Amino acid sequence: MFHIDIVQKCKANNRKAQIKLYRQYCEGMFRVAMRYIKNRDDAEDMVQESFIKAFQRIEQFSGDVTFGAWLKRIVINQCIDFLKAKKHEFTSYEEEHMKVIIDEDENWFVADNVTIDEVRNAMKNLPEKYRFVVMMYLLEGYDHSEIAEVLQLTETTSRTRLMRGKVYLKKLLKEKEHVKRY
Repeated sequence: MFHIDIVQKCKANNRKAQIKLYRQYCEGMFRVAMRYIKNRDDAEDMVQESFIKAFQRIEQFSGDVTFGAWLKRIVINQCIDFLKAKKHEFTSYEEEHMKVIIDEDENWFVADNVTIDEVRNAMKNLPEKYRFVVMMYLLEGYDHSEIAEVLQLTETTSRTRLMRGKVYLKKLLKEKEHVKRY
């Protein structure tokens, strides 16, 4: 009930309700932005711009999902738009150079001593088109229809990029000897 009441007050342009909602979500949304932006100042800017956009468009919030999920989508879109505009760390990667066969087998194992941070660091080295899909799927929990909508792709392209991104990620971890060899 708390969120419904607060959101209704925000729709009525109640500044105190907006501040409450901001305080409730700003830290979590900052962590989301940092996963994409990697620069504290820019990530803070993206969070601020996302909240401004959210409050300007709060009438569009229908309650089908939680406010946090709705806001997270705004933050991710804001970060992706920012990166596209800056062409930040844009890496053109020719898919034919991967020389991998994409199959439905998504099972791969990492060594027991590999940490979450090492996987996240390896993700940073993925080409942008794979990195966003892998991050949204593995870290944010988005499904392919949501990823396709946010990134303006087809669901098939989202699935393909996820599989290729996982193969690429496996290769990066293997280079660091974190993947078990079977």
